[in-house]
Amino acid sequence: MSDATDRPDEPATSDEPAAPAASSTPGDDAGDSPETASAPSDGRLGSALAGIRRSVARKPVAWAIGGFAAILMVGSGGAVAMAAATMPTPSSTAAGPGPVSTASRPSSSSSAAPSASATPTAPARSVPADVAGPSALRTCSVAGPAGAAGLGQFEGFVMNASTGETLFDRNGQTPARTGSVMKTLTTATALTDLGGDYRIPTTVVSEGAGTIAIVGHGDPTLSAGGGTVYPGAPTLADLAQQVKARLGDTPVGTIVTDDTYWNDADAWDPSWPVSERTIGYQPEVMALMVDGDRANPAAATSPRSTDPVGRAGAAFRSALANAGVVGAGSATITKRATTGSDTIAQVQSQPVSTLIGQMIPNSDNTLAEMLARISSKQSGSDGSAASLTGVYQKALGAYGLNASGIVIKDGSGESGDNAVSPALVSQLMVKVAAGEKGLGTLAQSLPVAGVSGTLSSRFTGASAVARGKVHAKTGWIDTANTLGGYIDAADGTRLTFGFYALGSSRAAALPALDAITAAVYRCGNNLSNG
Repeated sequence: MSDATDRPDEPATSDEPAAPAASSTPGDDAGDSPETASAPSDGRLGSALAGIRRSVARKPVAWAIGGFAAILMVGSGGAVAMAAATMPTPSSTAAGPGPVSTASRPSSSSSAAPSASATPTAPARSVPADVAGPSALRTCSVAGPAGAAGLGQFEGFVMNASTGETLFDRNGQTPARTGSVMKTLTTATALTDLGGDYRIPTTVVSEGAGTIAIVGHGDPTLSAGGGTVYPGAPTLADLAQQVKARLGDTPVGTIVTDDTYWNDADAWDPSWPVSERTIGYQPEVMALMVDGDRANPAAATSPRSTDPVGRAGAAFRSALANAGVVGAGSATITKRATTGSDTIAQVQSQPVSTLIGQMIPNSDNTLAEMLARISSKQSGSDGSAASLTGVYQKALGAYGLNASGIVIKDGSGESGDNAVSPALVSQLMVKVAAGEKGLGTLAQSLPVAGVSGTLSSRFTGASAVARGKVHAKTGWIDTANTLGGYIDAADGTRLTFGFYALGSSRAAALPALDAITAAVYRCGNNLSNG
């Protein structure tokens, strides 16, 4: 089964088995409590200190040079090794001090130096002088959860949202299929190209001589009025009543259906399984449709047709007849571009910000595809699927992100030919978590682990520790299960992440994704990339 997008990716009332408790072994667990060395006994400590004093008195210059070198090595993350190299070999009566536990040191807000391939997206903040610098040793390993078989071919990336530092990278720079995590990029693009206040119009124009045309501009929420999954949607009844008020007793003999806002030749991507339409997760992507082309307008998952425009025309004719428009009940319906310019009626969708709030929690494919195509048109492109890569690259660039390596085939993420790296998802989530440039709309809409949306039934067993702390978009297609968002970690650090489980079964991937995410939650800024 492919990406559950008009249906939830991970349904709120899932009948899947609960995620098993994550197993852990010393040295490779999620890092609840990093291993530390035991301190020497009081007697040995006194002897050690006395020995050090005698050594310093005999060789002050050597100790000064060694101490300075040790300080330099601590700054580069090599404190332990340098101490061993510069400290004199203790005699049986002058043991040196035991190793310092990194677990007892406050976590630095500025941590291990990012890899050369990382692209920080948030400015580093200043670090107090008494806290270890950017190369402070991190000791919390998630190697165990990251190596789980359920993750298949795993790609993962984690950042400190405040400093922009890369904390964890497992093939995280490699573009790959995203599933519905793509909808976060679609949202960011729509907010750039349309803005949160933009409303999608549907108009009726008169061509004269008894001909009117309904012109679509990509609003899938336009409703026949018998129930809708989009609360507050505009209705055909409103549109028809406006037509009646304008025409009075003038008869209508022809109804034109105009969906030429973009070319519908690419309404269905070849990589999408046809079952997505027949089962009811994805419609043909055309600029004129009613109720998302659902057979049952009140059901999120409902079979779609091969002719959304024809369905819309028939529904509009019925609405006109019900409104008392003379001749409408027997009017001929013709699909073509209108020749009229006299607008006699118009309705508008809810604002884009509201549509995002309807799309993200339940992972609605239809809204995603429409917002992608409308963004293309409003940004000056042609609304085609082929335009989306360039449109998204430009829009993401407006947030300061380098999206040069992405491939965008659709707005929903349903295509296995999409290619976006976990690193880019994580970098975008830095902006989302900060609410930059309207992205707070997306932050507020993200499902929350164990609480809402497509994550409401997730994070069980040992992973339940992260419930309420992970805000993320889910994704699922036949060959990938994905998760991307931000984590308010146990130590108070905000982390952003992108995790892809490629090629493994859904039953195995979901608990494995939850486990690695919960492990990162436990580690916080002490997360080790080792």
